[in-house]
Amino acid sequence: MAPTPGGALRSILCRHLLFSLLVLSFFCDACKKVVLKVPSHLQADTLVGRVNLEECLRSADLIHSSDPDFRVLEDGSVYTTKNIELPTEKRTFDILLSDSQKEEQKKIEIALFAPEKKIPVKRHAKDKALKRTKRRWAPIPCSIMENSLGPFPQQIQQIQSDSAQNYTIYYSISGPGVDKEPFNLFYIDRDTGDIFCTRSVDRETYDSFQITGYATTPDGYSTDLPLPLLIKVEDDNDNAPCFEDMITFNVIENCRVGTSVGQVVATDRDEPDTLHTRLKYTILKQIPENPKHFAIHPDTGVITTILPPDRETCPTYKLHVEARDMAGQSFGLSSTAVLTIDIRDENDNAPTFRKTSYVTEVEENKINVEILRMDIEDKDLPNTPHSRAKYIILKGNENGQFQITTDSNTNEGILCVIKPLDYEATRQVILQVGVVNEAEFSKGTSSRGITTCTTSVIVNVKDSDEGPECQPPVTVIASKDGMAAGKEIRGYTARDPETHSSEGLRYKKLKDEDNWFQIDEKTGNLVTTKVLDRESRFVKNDQYNVTVLATDAAGRSCTGTLVVRIEDENDHFPEIPKEVTICRHGDEGGIIEAVDHDGPTNGPPFQFSLDNQFSKFWTLQKKSDTSVIIHPKEGLKSDVYSVPIRVLDRHSKGQISQLQVRLCDCTLPSDCKMTHVRDITPSNVHLGKWAILSMVLGSALLLCVLFTCFCVTTKKTVQKCFPEDIAQQNLIVSNTEAPGEEVMEANIRLPTQNTNICTGTLCGQGTKTGGQQSFEMVKGYTLESTKSGGHQTLDSYKGSGQGLVDTGRYAYTDWHSFTQPRLGEKVYHCGQDEEHKYSKDYVLSYNYEGKGSVAGSVGCCSDQQDEEGLEFLDHLEPKFRTLAKTCIKK
Repeated sequence: MAPTPGGALRSILCRHLLFSLLVLSFFCDACKKVVLKVPSHLQADTLVGRVNLEECLRSADLIHSSDPDFRVLEDGSVYTTKNIELPTEKRTFDILLSDSQKEEQKKIEIALFAPEKKIPVKRHAKDKALKRTKRRWAPIPCSIMENSLGPFPQQIQQIQSDSAQNYTIYYSISGPGVDKEPFNLFYIDRDTGDIFCTRSVDRETYDSFQITGYATTPDGYSTDLPLPLLIKVEDDNDNAPCFEDMITFNVIENCRVGTSVGQVVATDRDEPDTLHTRLKYTILKQIPENPKHFAIHPDTGVITTILPPDRETCPTYKLHVEARDMAGQSFGLSSTAVLTIDIRDENDNAPTFRKTSYVTEVEENKINVEILRMDIEDKDLPNTPHSRAKYIILKGNENGQFQITTDSNTNEGILCVIKPLDYEATRQVILQVGVVNEAEFSKGTSSRGITTCTTSVIVNVKDSDEGPECQPPVTVIASKDGMAAGKEIRGYTARDPETHSSEGLRYKKLKDEDNWFQIDEKTGNLVTTKVLDRESRFVKNDQYNVTVLATDAAGRSCTGTLVVRIEDENDHFPEIPKEVTICRHGDEGGIIEAVDHDGPTNGPPFQFSLDNQFSKFWTLQKKSDTSVIIHPKEGLKSDVYSVPIRVLDRHSKGQISQLQVRLCDCTLPSDCKMTHVRDITPSNVHLGKWAILSMVLGSALLLCVLFTCFCVTTKKTVQKCFPEDIAQQNLIVSNTEAPGEEVMEANIRLPTQNTNICTGTLCGQGTKTGGQQSFEMVKGYTLESTKSGGHQTLDSYKGSGQGLVDTGRYAYTDWHSFTQPRLGEKVYHCGQDEEHKYSKDYVLSYNYEGKGSVAGSVGCCSDQQDEEGLEFLDHLEPKFRTLAKTCIKK
């Protein structure tokens, strides 16, 4: 299916006629010929087409049409100037282009062609068997004019399918403007394929419509693929440019020519990149009109200065600016806006005094009084740094007796006296005062040679009867430390400015903190009432201050300060603290810090020392010029000791001070609770309670050893006596500690009868069975003999023929006869053999106790039973905490 040319030719021609524009081609040279396909009837001011003029002559400044029925714009748009009826054949005219500077001319031939109308052929179905060949239709561009006046409905296009030559075809369309917003804008004739528009369209709302055409048979089969059809809305220049509501710019005064002030921007809702939106800007009016200070670029809207403005002449300008479309053509739409341009101030005007000189007067000795106000004039913007004044005294104030400030409200200069003037010394002062602004002068101002404005001020001093003067206000005198009471020193002296003497003045103390002095009422000299002490708390930096009041006969007075500087004497010895605490488990010893109340010349560095008799127990380690660290030597017990320390200053003057040293088993000094003092000297050593207890226990242990030796010696002469019950002394196999055989009833027989036997000094218990003494021991006890070789048991020694019922019970005589020779043999060989190979059966390793033994571990250094734990370590005193931590870690 394809659209027929006759459908486009049947368009209703009226004002703003909808037309189809097709640029066929540029044959060879674009300047030769352009063919435009247009309707046969054209109304006035109708766009016929657009020609690319730049391809023909880029620099053309004159564009002219050879046919007066057509006019050509700068962008190449061709418009009709009146209603035109085209003949069936084509109509031609030329566009003339010329460049006046290069003297070059070219022309473009324009041919307008109106195609003939064709009557559509009626279509009927000729074959019942349909053979459909689906193919995509070629979309043909179609356009409608914005804001068309009709009449409506207005045909805008026709679509046809090739299948209509053989079959009955129905046409339909869908898409925006049909069954989507805006609804019912387009419809199609089902039989002919003509597309109609029912009303006018606003391009700013809908710039194009993408609809789809369908060709189907009456029974619903599609003979062709859907045809996409684009309907473009041609723009009509119906929107004027629009400015922003408020436009305000500012520029600094005295700026250079060509300085950018700002840019005005107008917007046009018509189609972009066309003459409808090509704007030109112009300044219609400036208020005030003369002189002209501003210009505007016609294309960009940038406003620049053509003459530097002066804020003092006119602070604000109003500009009426116009924006016109159609590249500024008279028939284009336009709008205007009023711009406000504020001129920013710069410091281009120096302040000036209203008078060239000023005269004023002031009484002598008056201070902090206002004596003069000076007014200035400044043309710059008020209440800104450009106009606020800053006054400077240039000459005449070398003594700093005057001060000038600015009144923030009136901008006046206020001249004040801040130091008293003396009529006798100076009766008139001439000041030179200058004024500048807070802001610096602009560069343009400096180039014009503007300088600082100055004026002169004459200040006359009035004479007055004055009181005494205390000059200087502070007098310093020297005195010795320790000066006795009743000594006279020089005091403070005031004078009368009129007579320049101190006669007739009376003196009185106003301040004497510790009441060290009495003052002579007539001379002002001081007499000491106490011994002067430099180390007194009333002395600051070796100085003691006394305030004196001097009064004349009229009751006028002045005050002065007498500073008594006390020279230091070496009258104080270094002092140390009374006690220090040393913790045995701490990292440091005890720090001894000495203090000397004398001055630095009689103070540190200090010398610390111990007597020879105490240096055996203590050592001193230097820490600084004023401190040392005391350490105890090995052997001192925890106690409180009194140690004499000798401390000397830099002049070797000092004393011996007793220091209590608390030596504690602690970690922190705060844990130490000892208070008893112990004196240690080589000639007199007192034993403590622990030493006495150690001596008693040692003596008891020595007696026990002697008693044991006596018992062993006596054993050889006393008849052997064995206890009847020796169940707790049975010999068991002990050559291994673990794992081993458990001791059960099969190994040990409990005694059946206990009898106490005492012979001489030996006592014990034995067991009688059948009237015979015996031991109970483990069966199979072995003892190796070197003579016989191999191992022998007590059973083999006795012989198996004895017929004993219980082999686990033997008489002591059998045991003694079996063990004595063999033990003696073992001891002999161990002493003779260096390799100790005979002792391997009883020299056993003790470092492995085995696993799973019923008996607990045997500790040679502990008397705690198995069931006793280490809970007692949680209740130790602070001095045992470190030992407890060490034991637990191990």
